[in-house]
Amino acid sequence: MAEDLSGVTGLLYEMGLLKRYKRTGWLVAGVRDPESIADHSFRTAIIASVITALEGGDPERAAFMSLFHDTQESRVSDVHHLGRLYLKATPNEEVTADQVRDVPPVVAEMVRGAVGEYEEKTSLEAICARDADKLECLIQAIEYREQGHQNIQPWIDSSLAALRTGTAKRLADEALATNSVDWVKRVLNGN
Repeated sequence: MAEDLSGVTGLLYEMGLLKRYKRTGWLVAGVRDPESIADHSFRTAIIASVITALEGGDPERAAFMSLFHDTQESRVSDVHHLGRLYLKATPNEEVTADQVRDVPPVVAEMVRGAVGEYEEKTSLEAICARDADKLECLIQAIEYREQGHQNIQPWIDSSLAALRTGTAKRLADEALATNSVDWVKRVLNGN
């Protein structure tokens, strides 16, 4: 008899909400059409793999954790820090446990393991994934600043202050010293 996959299908549809839900902090900063949570998570996973490879860890594990680091927001949305002053947050591990309640145990354990490791903040890969989350925010802030948004500096400052690895700090310095299209100029000039 085939395993019932209705819970998995529901989870996949639920994760699709992350493509539609916007990151609310950017709305506070005046960005009219900010990135989605899924947009953020995608680049965070790429950054996590790079940071972790350069730090000597397992880039696949860090990227995997990054893909799941904000999935709870399909249920609780992206609450800006201002809102967090007034709301009691349910721990991400609890939200995740509810999200995977109706999926096969092997899937539930995979997702709970990724979220749990990320939230524990102890493995090199989790530290790099958390740095990637902050570095992605910093890079996005630079891009929004280049588009003319003026209220971005607090996101840059808080992201910089949260970085722990040497690689993430060096990447942040490089991102702040360049602009988002310098790489295009290098490609077109054959460098």
